[in-house]
Amino acid sequence: MSSFDSILKYIKENLRLPIELYLKLASYIRDILGFDTAGHGWLHIDRVSRLAIKIALKEGGDLDVIILAALLHDIAILREIDEGIDHAEESAKIAYSILRNYNVPDDIIEKVVYSIRVHRFGAGIPPNTIEAKILQDADRLDALGAVGIARAFTYGGFRKLPMYIPGEKPEVYDPFKLKSTLTHFYEKILRLKDGMNTETARQIAEDRHRFVLVFLDRLLHEVEGEV
Repeated sequence: MSSFDSILKYIKENLRLPIELYLKLASYIRDILGFDTAGHGWLHIDRVSRLAIKIALKEGGDLDVIILAALLHDIAILREIDEGIDHAEESAKIAYSILRNYNVPDDIIEKVVYSIRVHRFGAGIPPNTIEAKILQDADRLDALGAVGIARAFTYGGFRKLPMYIPGEKPEVYDPFKLKSTLTHFYEKILRLKDGMNTETARQIAEDRHRFVLVFLDRLLHEVEGEV
């Protein structure tokens, strides 16, 4: 049993929808995305789902909406990688179809679709529901800390990006303009902490952000041959 399955059973009394639906959906997503060859596979979905639940248990929100949105938020990520589409917008459309097929109530579907549509960092859309805020926070927390560092270099290797380029300068973040992995930290990852929506996420982000700073300091010293 995965950690996601365990925590889902723990909170099942707070869910309106049957737990079997979540387990079936999780299995379906695992089959589609596989494991983290690019940092966005099932393991990312699992971590984001657990982070979202942790935040929701302190901040409130509709747990059905939050878990469904977390499970489905990157369902189209492989198409963004292969075709350059906006994965948030496409994931929202796919989520709508899937949830309709599962006969999920319309009020839940509407909130899930909205949460997915606004979650992407590069879109810069401020969320206006607690569920969307929590999804955004959980997704961004997974790009911080030790996991965030590992994901950044995993993705860089997957896209055949250089680890760093001497003299490369950070610019405004553009997810479709690929640079070195080191520059990605300065364009996106170090900006995540200040964009958290909830107090719970802000507290988690502070610690993870500090770890990234320690790592970058050490990396830059070693690159320069100082350590």
